[in-house]
Amino acid sequence: MKVLMILNDPPYGTERVYNGLRLAINLLTKHEQVDLQIFLMGDAASAAKSGQVTPNGYYNLERMLSSTLRKGGKVSVCGTCMDARGLTEGELVEGAQRSTMDILGELTVSADKVLVF
Repeated sequence: MKVLMILNDPPYGTERVYNGLRLAINLLTKHEQVDLQIFLMGDAASAAKSGQVTPNGYYNLERMLSSTLRKGGKVSVCGTCMDARGLTEGELVEGAQRSTMDILGELTVSADKVLVF
């Protein structure tokens, strides 16, 4: 089953990105048949920035995205949203890719389920 997860909120301003990634990791861990694509747009683009430092005991979205990628998930980041936030490709978590709305359209049409956080 192809699942597209679109994340929009800021990385640490709310818990929507955190909860979306919790679900992503669960799907990849517990359901082998899931082909998961995450698309970060708007303020969520910043969640893919490498080098995040969070207090001990606090979740770290860089580590969560890295876990998602290691488990076979794919992570795309809206290029326009990256530009608006001064985020370069070299700053992205290893394995995340700069993307476009055209690609998001293709991912949406080919997905069996689309989840939006």
